[in-house]
Amino acid sequence: ILRGAGAVLYGDGASAGVINIVTRSPLKHGPQLEAYGRVASFDTFEGQLYGSRVSDVLGINATLYGYSSGGYRDNNRNTQRNATANLRWALGDGVLDLQLGTDHQDLRLPGGRLVRRSTGLDQLRDDRRGTNTPDDYSERDGNRVAATLSQRIGDAELSVGFEYRDKDLTSFAMLGGFAQYRADALELASLTPRLRLPFATGSLRHRLTAGIDLHRWRYDSRRTDRPENVSRPTNQVDVEQTIEALYVQDVVEVAKATIVSLGYRVARARYDAQDTVDTGAPSCFFCAAAPPVQETQRQHAWEVGVRHALDGAWTLVARGARSYRFVNAEEVYEFDAFFSPEFQILRPQHATTYEAGVEWQRRRLWTRATLFRSDVHDEIHLDPYSTGVGNRNLPKSRRRGLELEARWRPAAAWQLGAAYAYTDARFLEGVLPGSAFAIGSNLSIAGKRVPLVPEHKLNLSAGWDWDARTRLSGVLTAVSSQFMDNDEPNTLGTKIPAYAVVDLKLARRFGWGRLALAVNNLFDEDYYSYAVRSAFTADLYSAYPLPGRTVGLSAELRLD
Repeated sequence: ILRGAGAVLYGDGASAGVINIVTRSPLKHGPQLEAYGRVASFDTFEGQLYGSRVSDVLGINATLYGYSSGGYRDNNRNTQRNATANLRWALGDGVLDLQLGTDHQDLRLPGGRLVRRSTGLDQLRDDRRGTNTPDDYSERDGNRVAATLSQRIGDAELSVGFEYRDKDLTSFAMLGGFAQYRADALELASLTPRLRLPFATGSLRHRLTAGIDLHRWRYDSRRTDRPENVSRPTNQVDVEQTIEALYVQDVVEVAKATIVSLGYRVARARYDAQDTVDTGAPSCFFCAAAPPVQETQRQHAWEVGVRHALDGAWTLVARGARSYRFVNAEEVYEFDAFFSPEFQILRPQHATTYEAGVEWQRRRLWTRATLFRSDVHDEIHLDPYSTGVGNRNLPKSRRRGLELEARWRPAAAWQLGAAYAYTDARFLEGVLPGSAFAIGSNLSIAGKRVPLVPEHKLNLSAGWDWDARTRLSGVLTAVSSQFMDNDEPNTLGTKIPAYAVVDLKLARRFGWGRLALAVNNLFDEDYYSYAVRSAFTADLYSAYPLPGRTVGLSAELRLD
């Protein structure tokens, strides 16, 4: 994970950083058949079947996946089915990649557990696994097709990618005693040509990447009260969002020990939103349409980085970057403080991040220390508790801190790891309007801590090879307390408590595959990592408890 990096190459989707995931190439693996199955607590069943076939110029792999779980809480069932297929065809100096995918999810929504100290209400204590929303659910069906043609032209590589995705989402929820049913459809079409060009200027070696990103989203939403009324919805929402971007990045090998990266991106987002109301619809009760909106926004990203190896053990790293995020098409239609529908085209979020670090490696020990600072402007905050009333751009905030990481192999059979992060996240300025009937009005939040950012995070890991085929591993995750979502003034008086969770896994390899026994949350810790403060009731909040101890047994079968 690279914090703040990636916005030049990947744009709006990389505002917090980039996770680099390398998938299996159909041309780089021979014929394979793999099967995976797992049974676990809470009536959990999981299975996956993977197969691949390859010839001199053509490779294909496919995956079928299924998951079903009753869930830790009432009305918490989750069922998923996915299927993917990847084809790679070598065409002389070029390669054609085709990707197909489909997915389905049926998810029940248990909602949060309510706590209000002034009245003695404490559902976390009295009925942790219960639900206040026994009928809430969402169901999603998605499809994806993508094609990328890459061609080498001398030392350069030109690629042109096309992707189409669609998602149909239906959901039902009881909100403040009112039923809401939504049938949403989201489509995305993307065209992404890219050029990679290595070249030299004197003693400097360059790896230049330049490209264009063209994305078009189409969001359609039908809003009513019950599924049977969706054929005549109260509101028919149509939002079109397009993003056009140009970018260039150059990675320069200044010397054998020094690499410098420079990059810049410019982007434009356009929104066109319409809402049509049917006053004769069965669910219309003082219904209204949101005024139409057309808006254009512009943003840019940049990055400058240097990595310098002092010797065989020490390496210095420094980086500065600017990233951004546009509000998504499916996020813009909500309600104002008087519960009238409106399109909320929030200002783009942008952040400037600086970090400097040092790495040291000697034999079996690797360590890293990094100082960082990130200034966030117009952070996009979507309020899940108040049905959009609290959607807004937050005032300027700053996150700064220290990260430490180490990996050590004290012996051939042992591997130890540790990672610690200290983060001081505070608002630098700003006044929130608030509510005179709840948390107060005109609340200054300058100097207050940013919600949902723990000050301390610690991960400890250990792995021990009992023998050549048997491995026991464990992970401790500890997180300090943090302020709840919607508690920007830090006045609720209650925080998400600190917690520590231990996971263990015992695995043994066989000639045909592997068996593994996993125990998560070994000590059955009662904890939650997300809670949201009410915008309407001063001391009310809703917490989402996470599972207690779970035990799972998995088996993998592999045939080459």
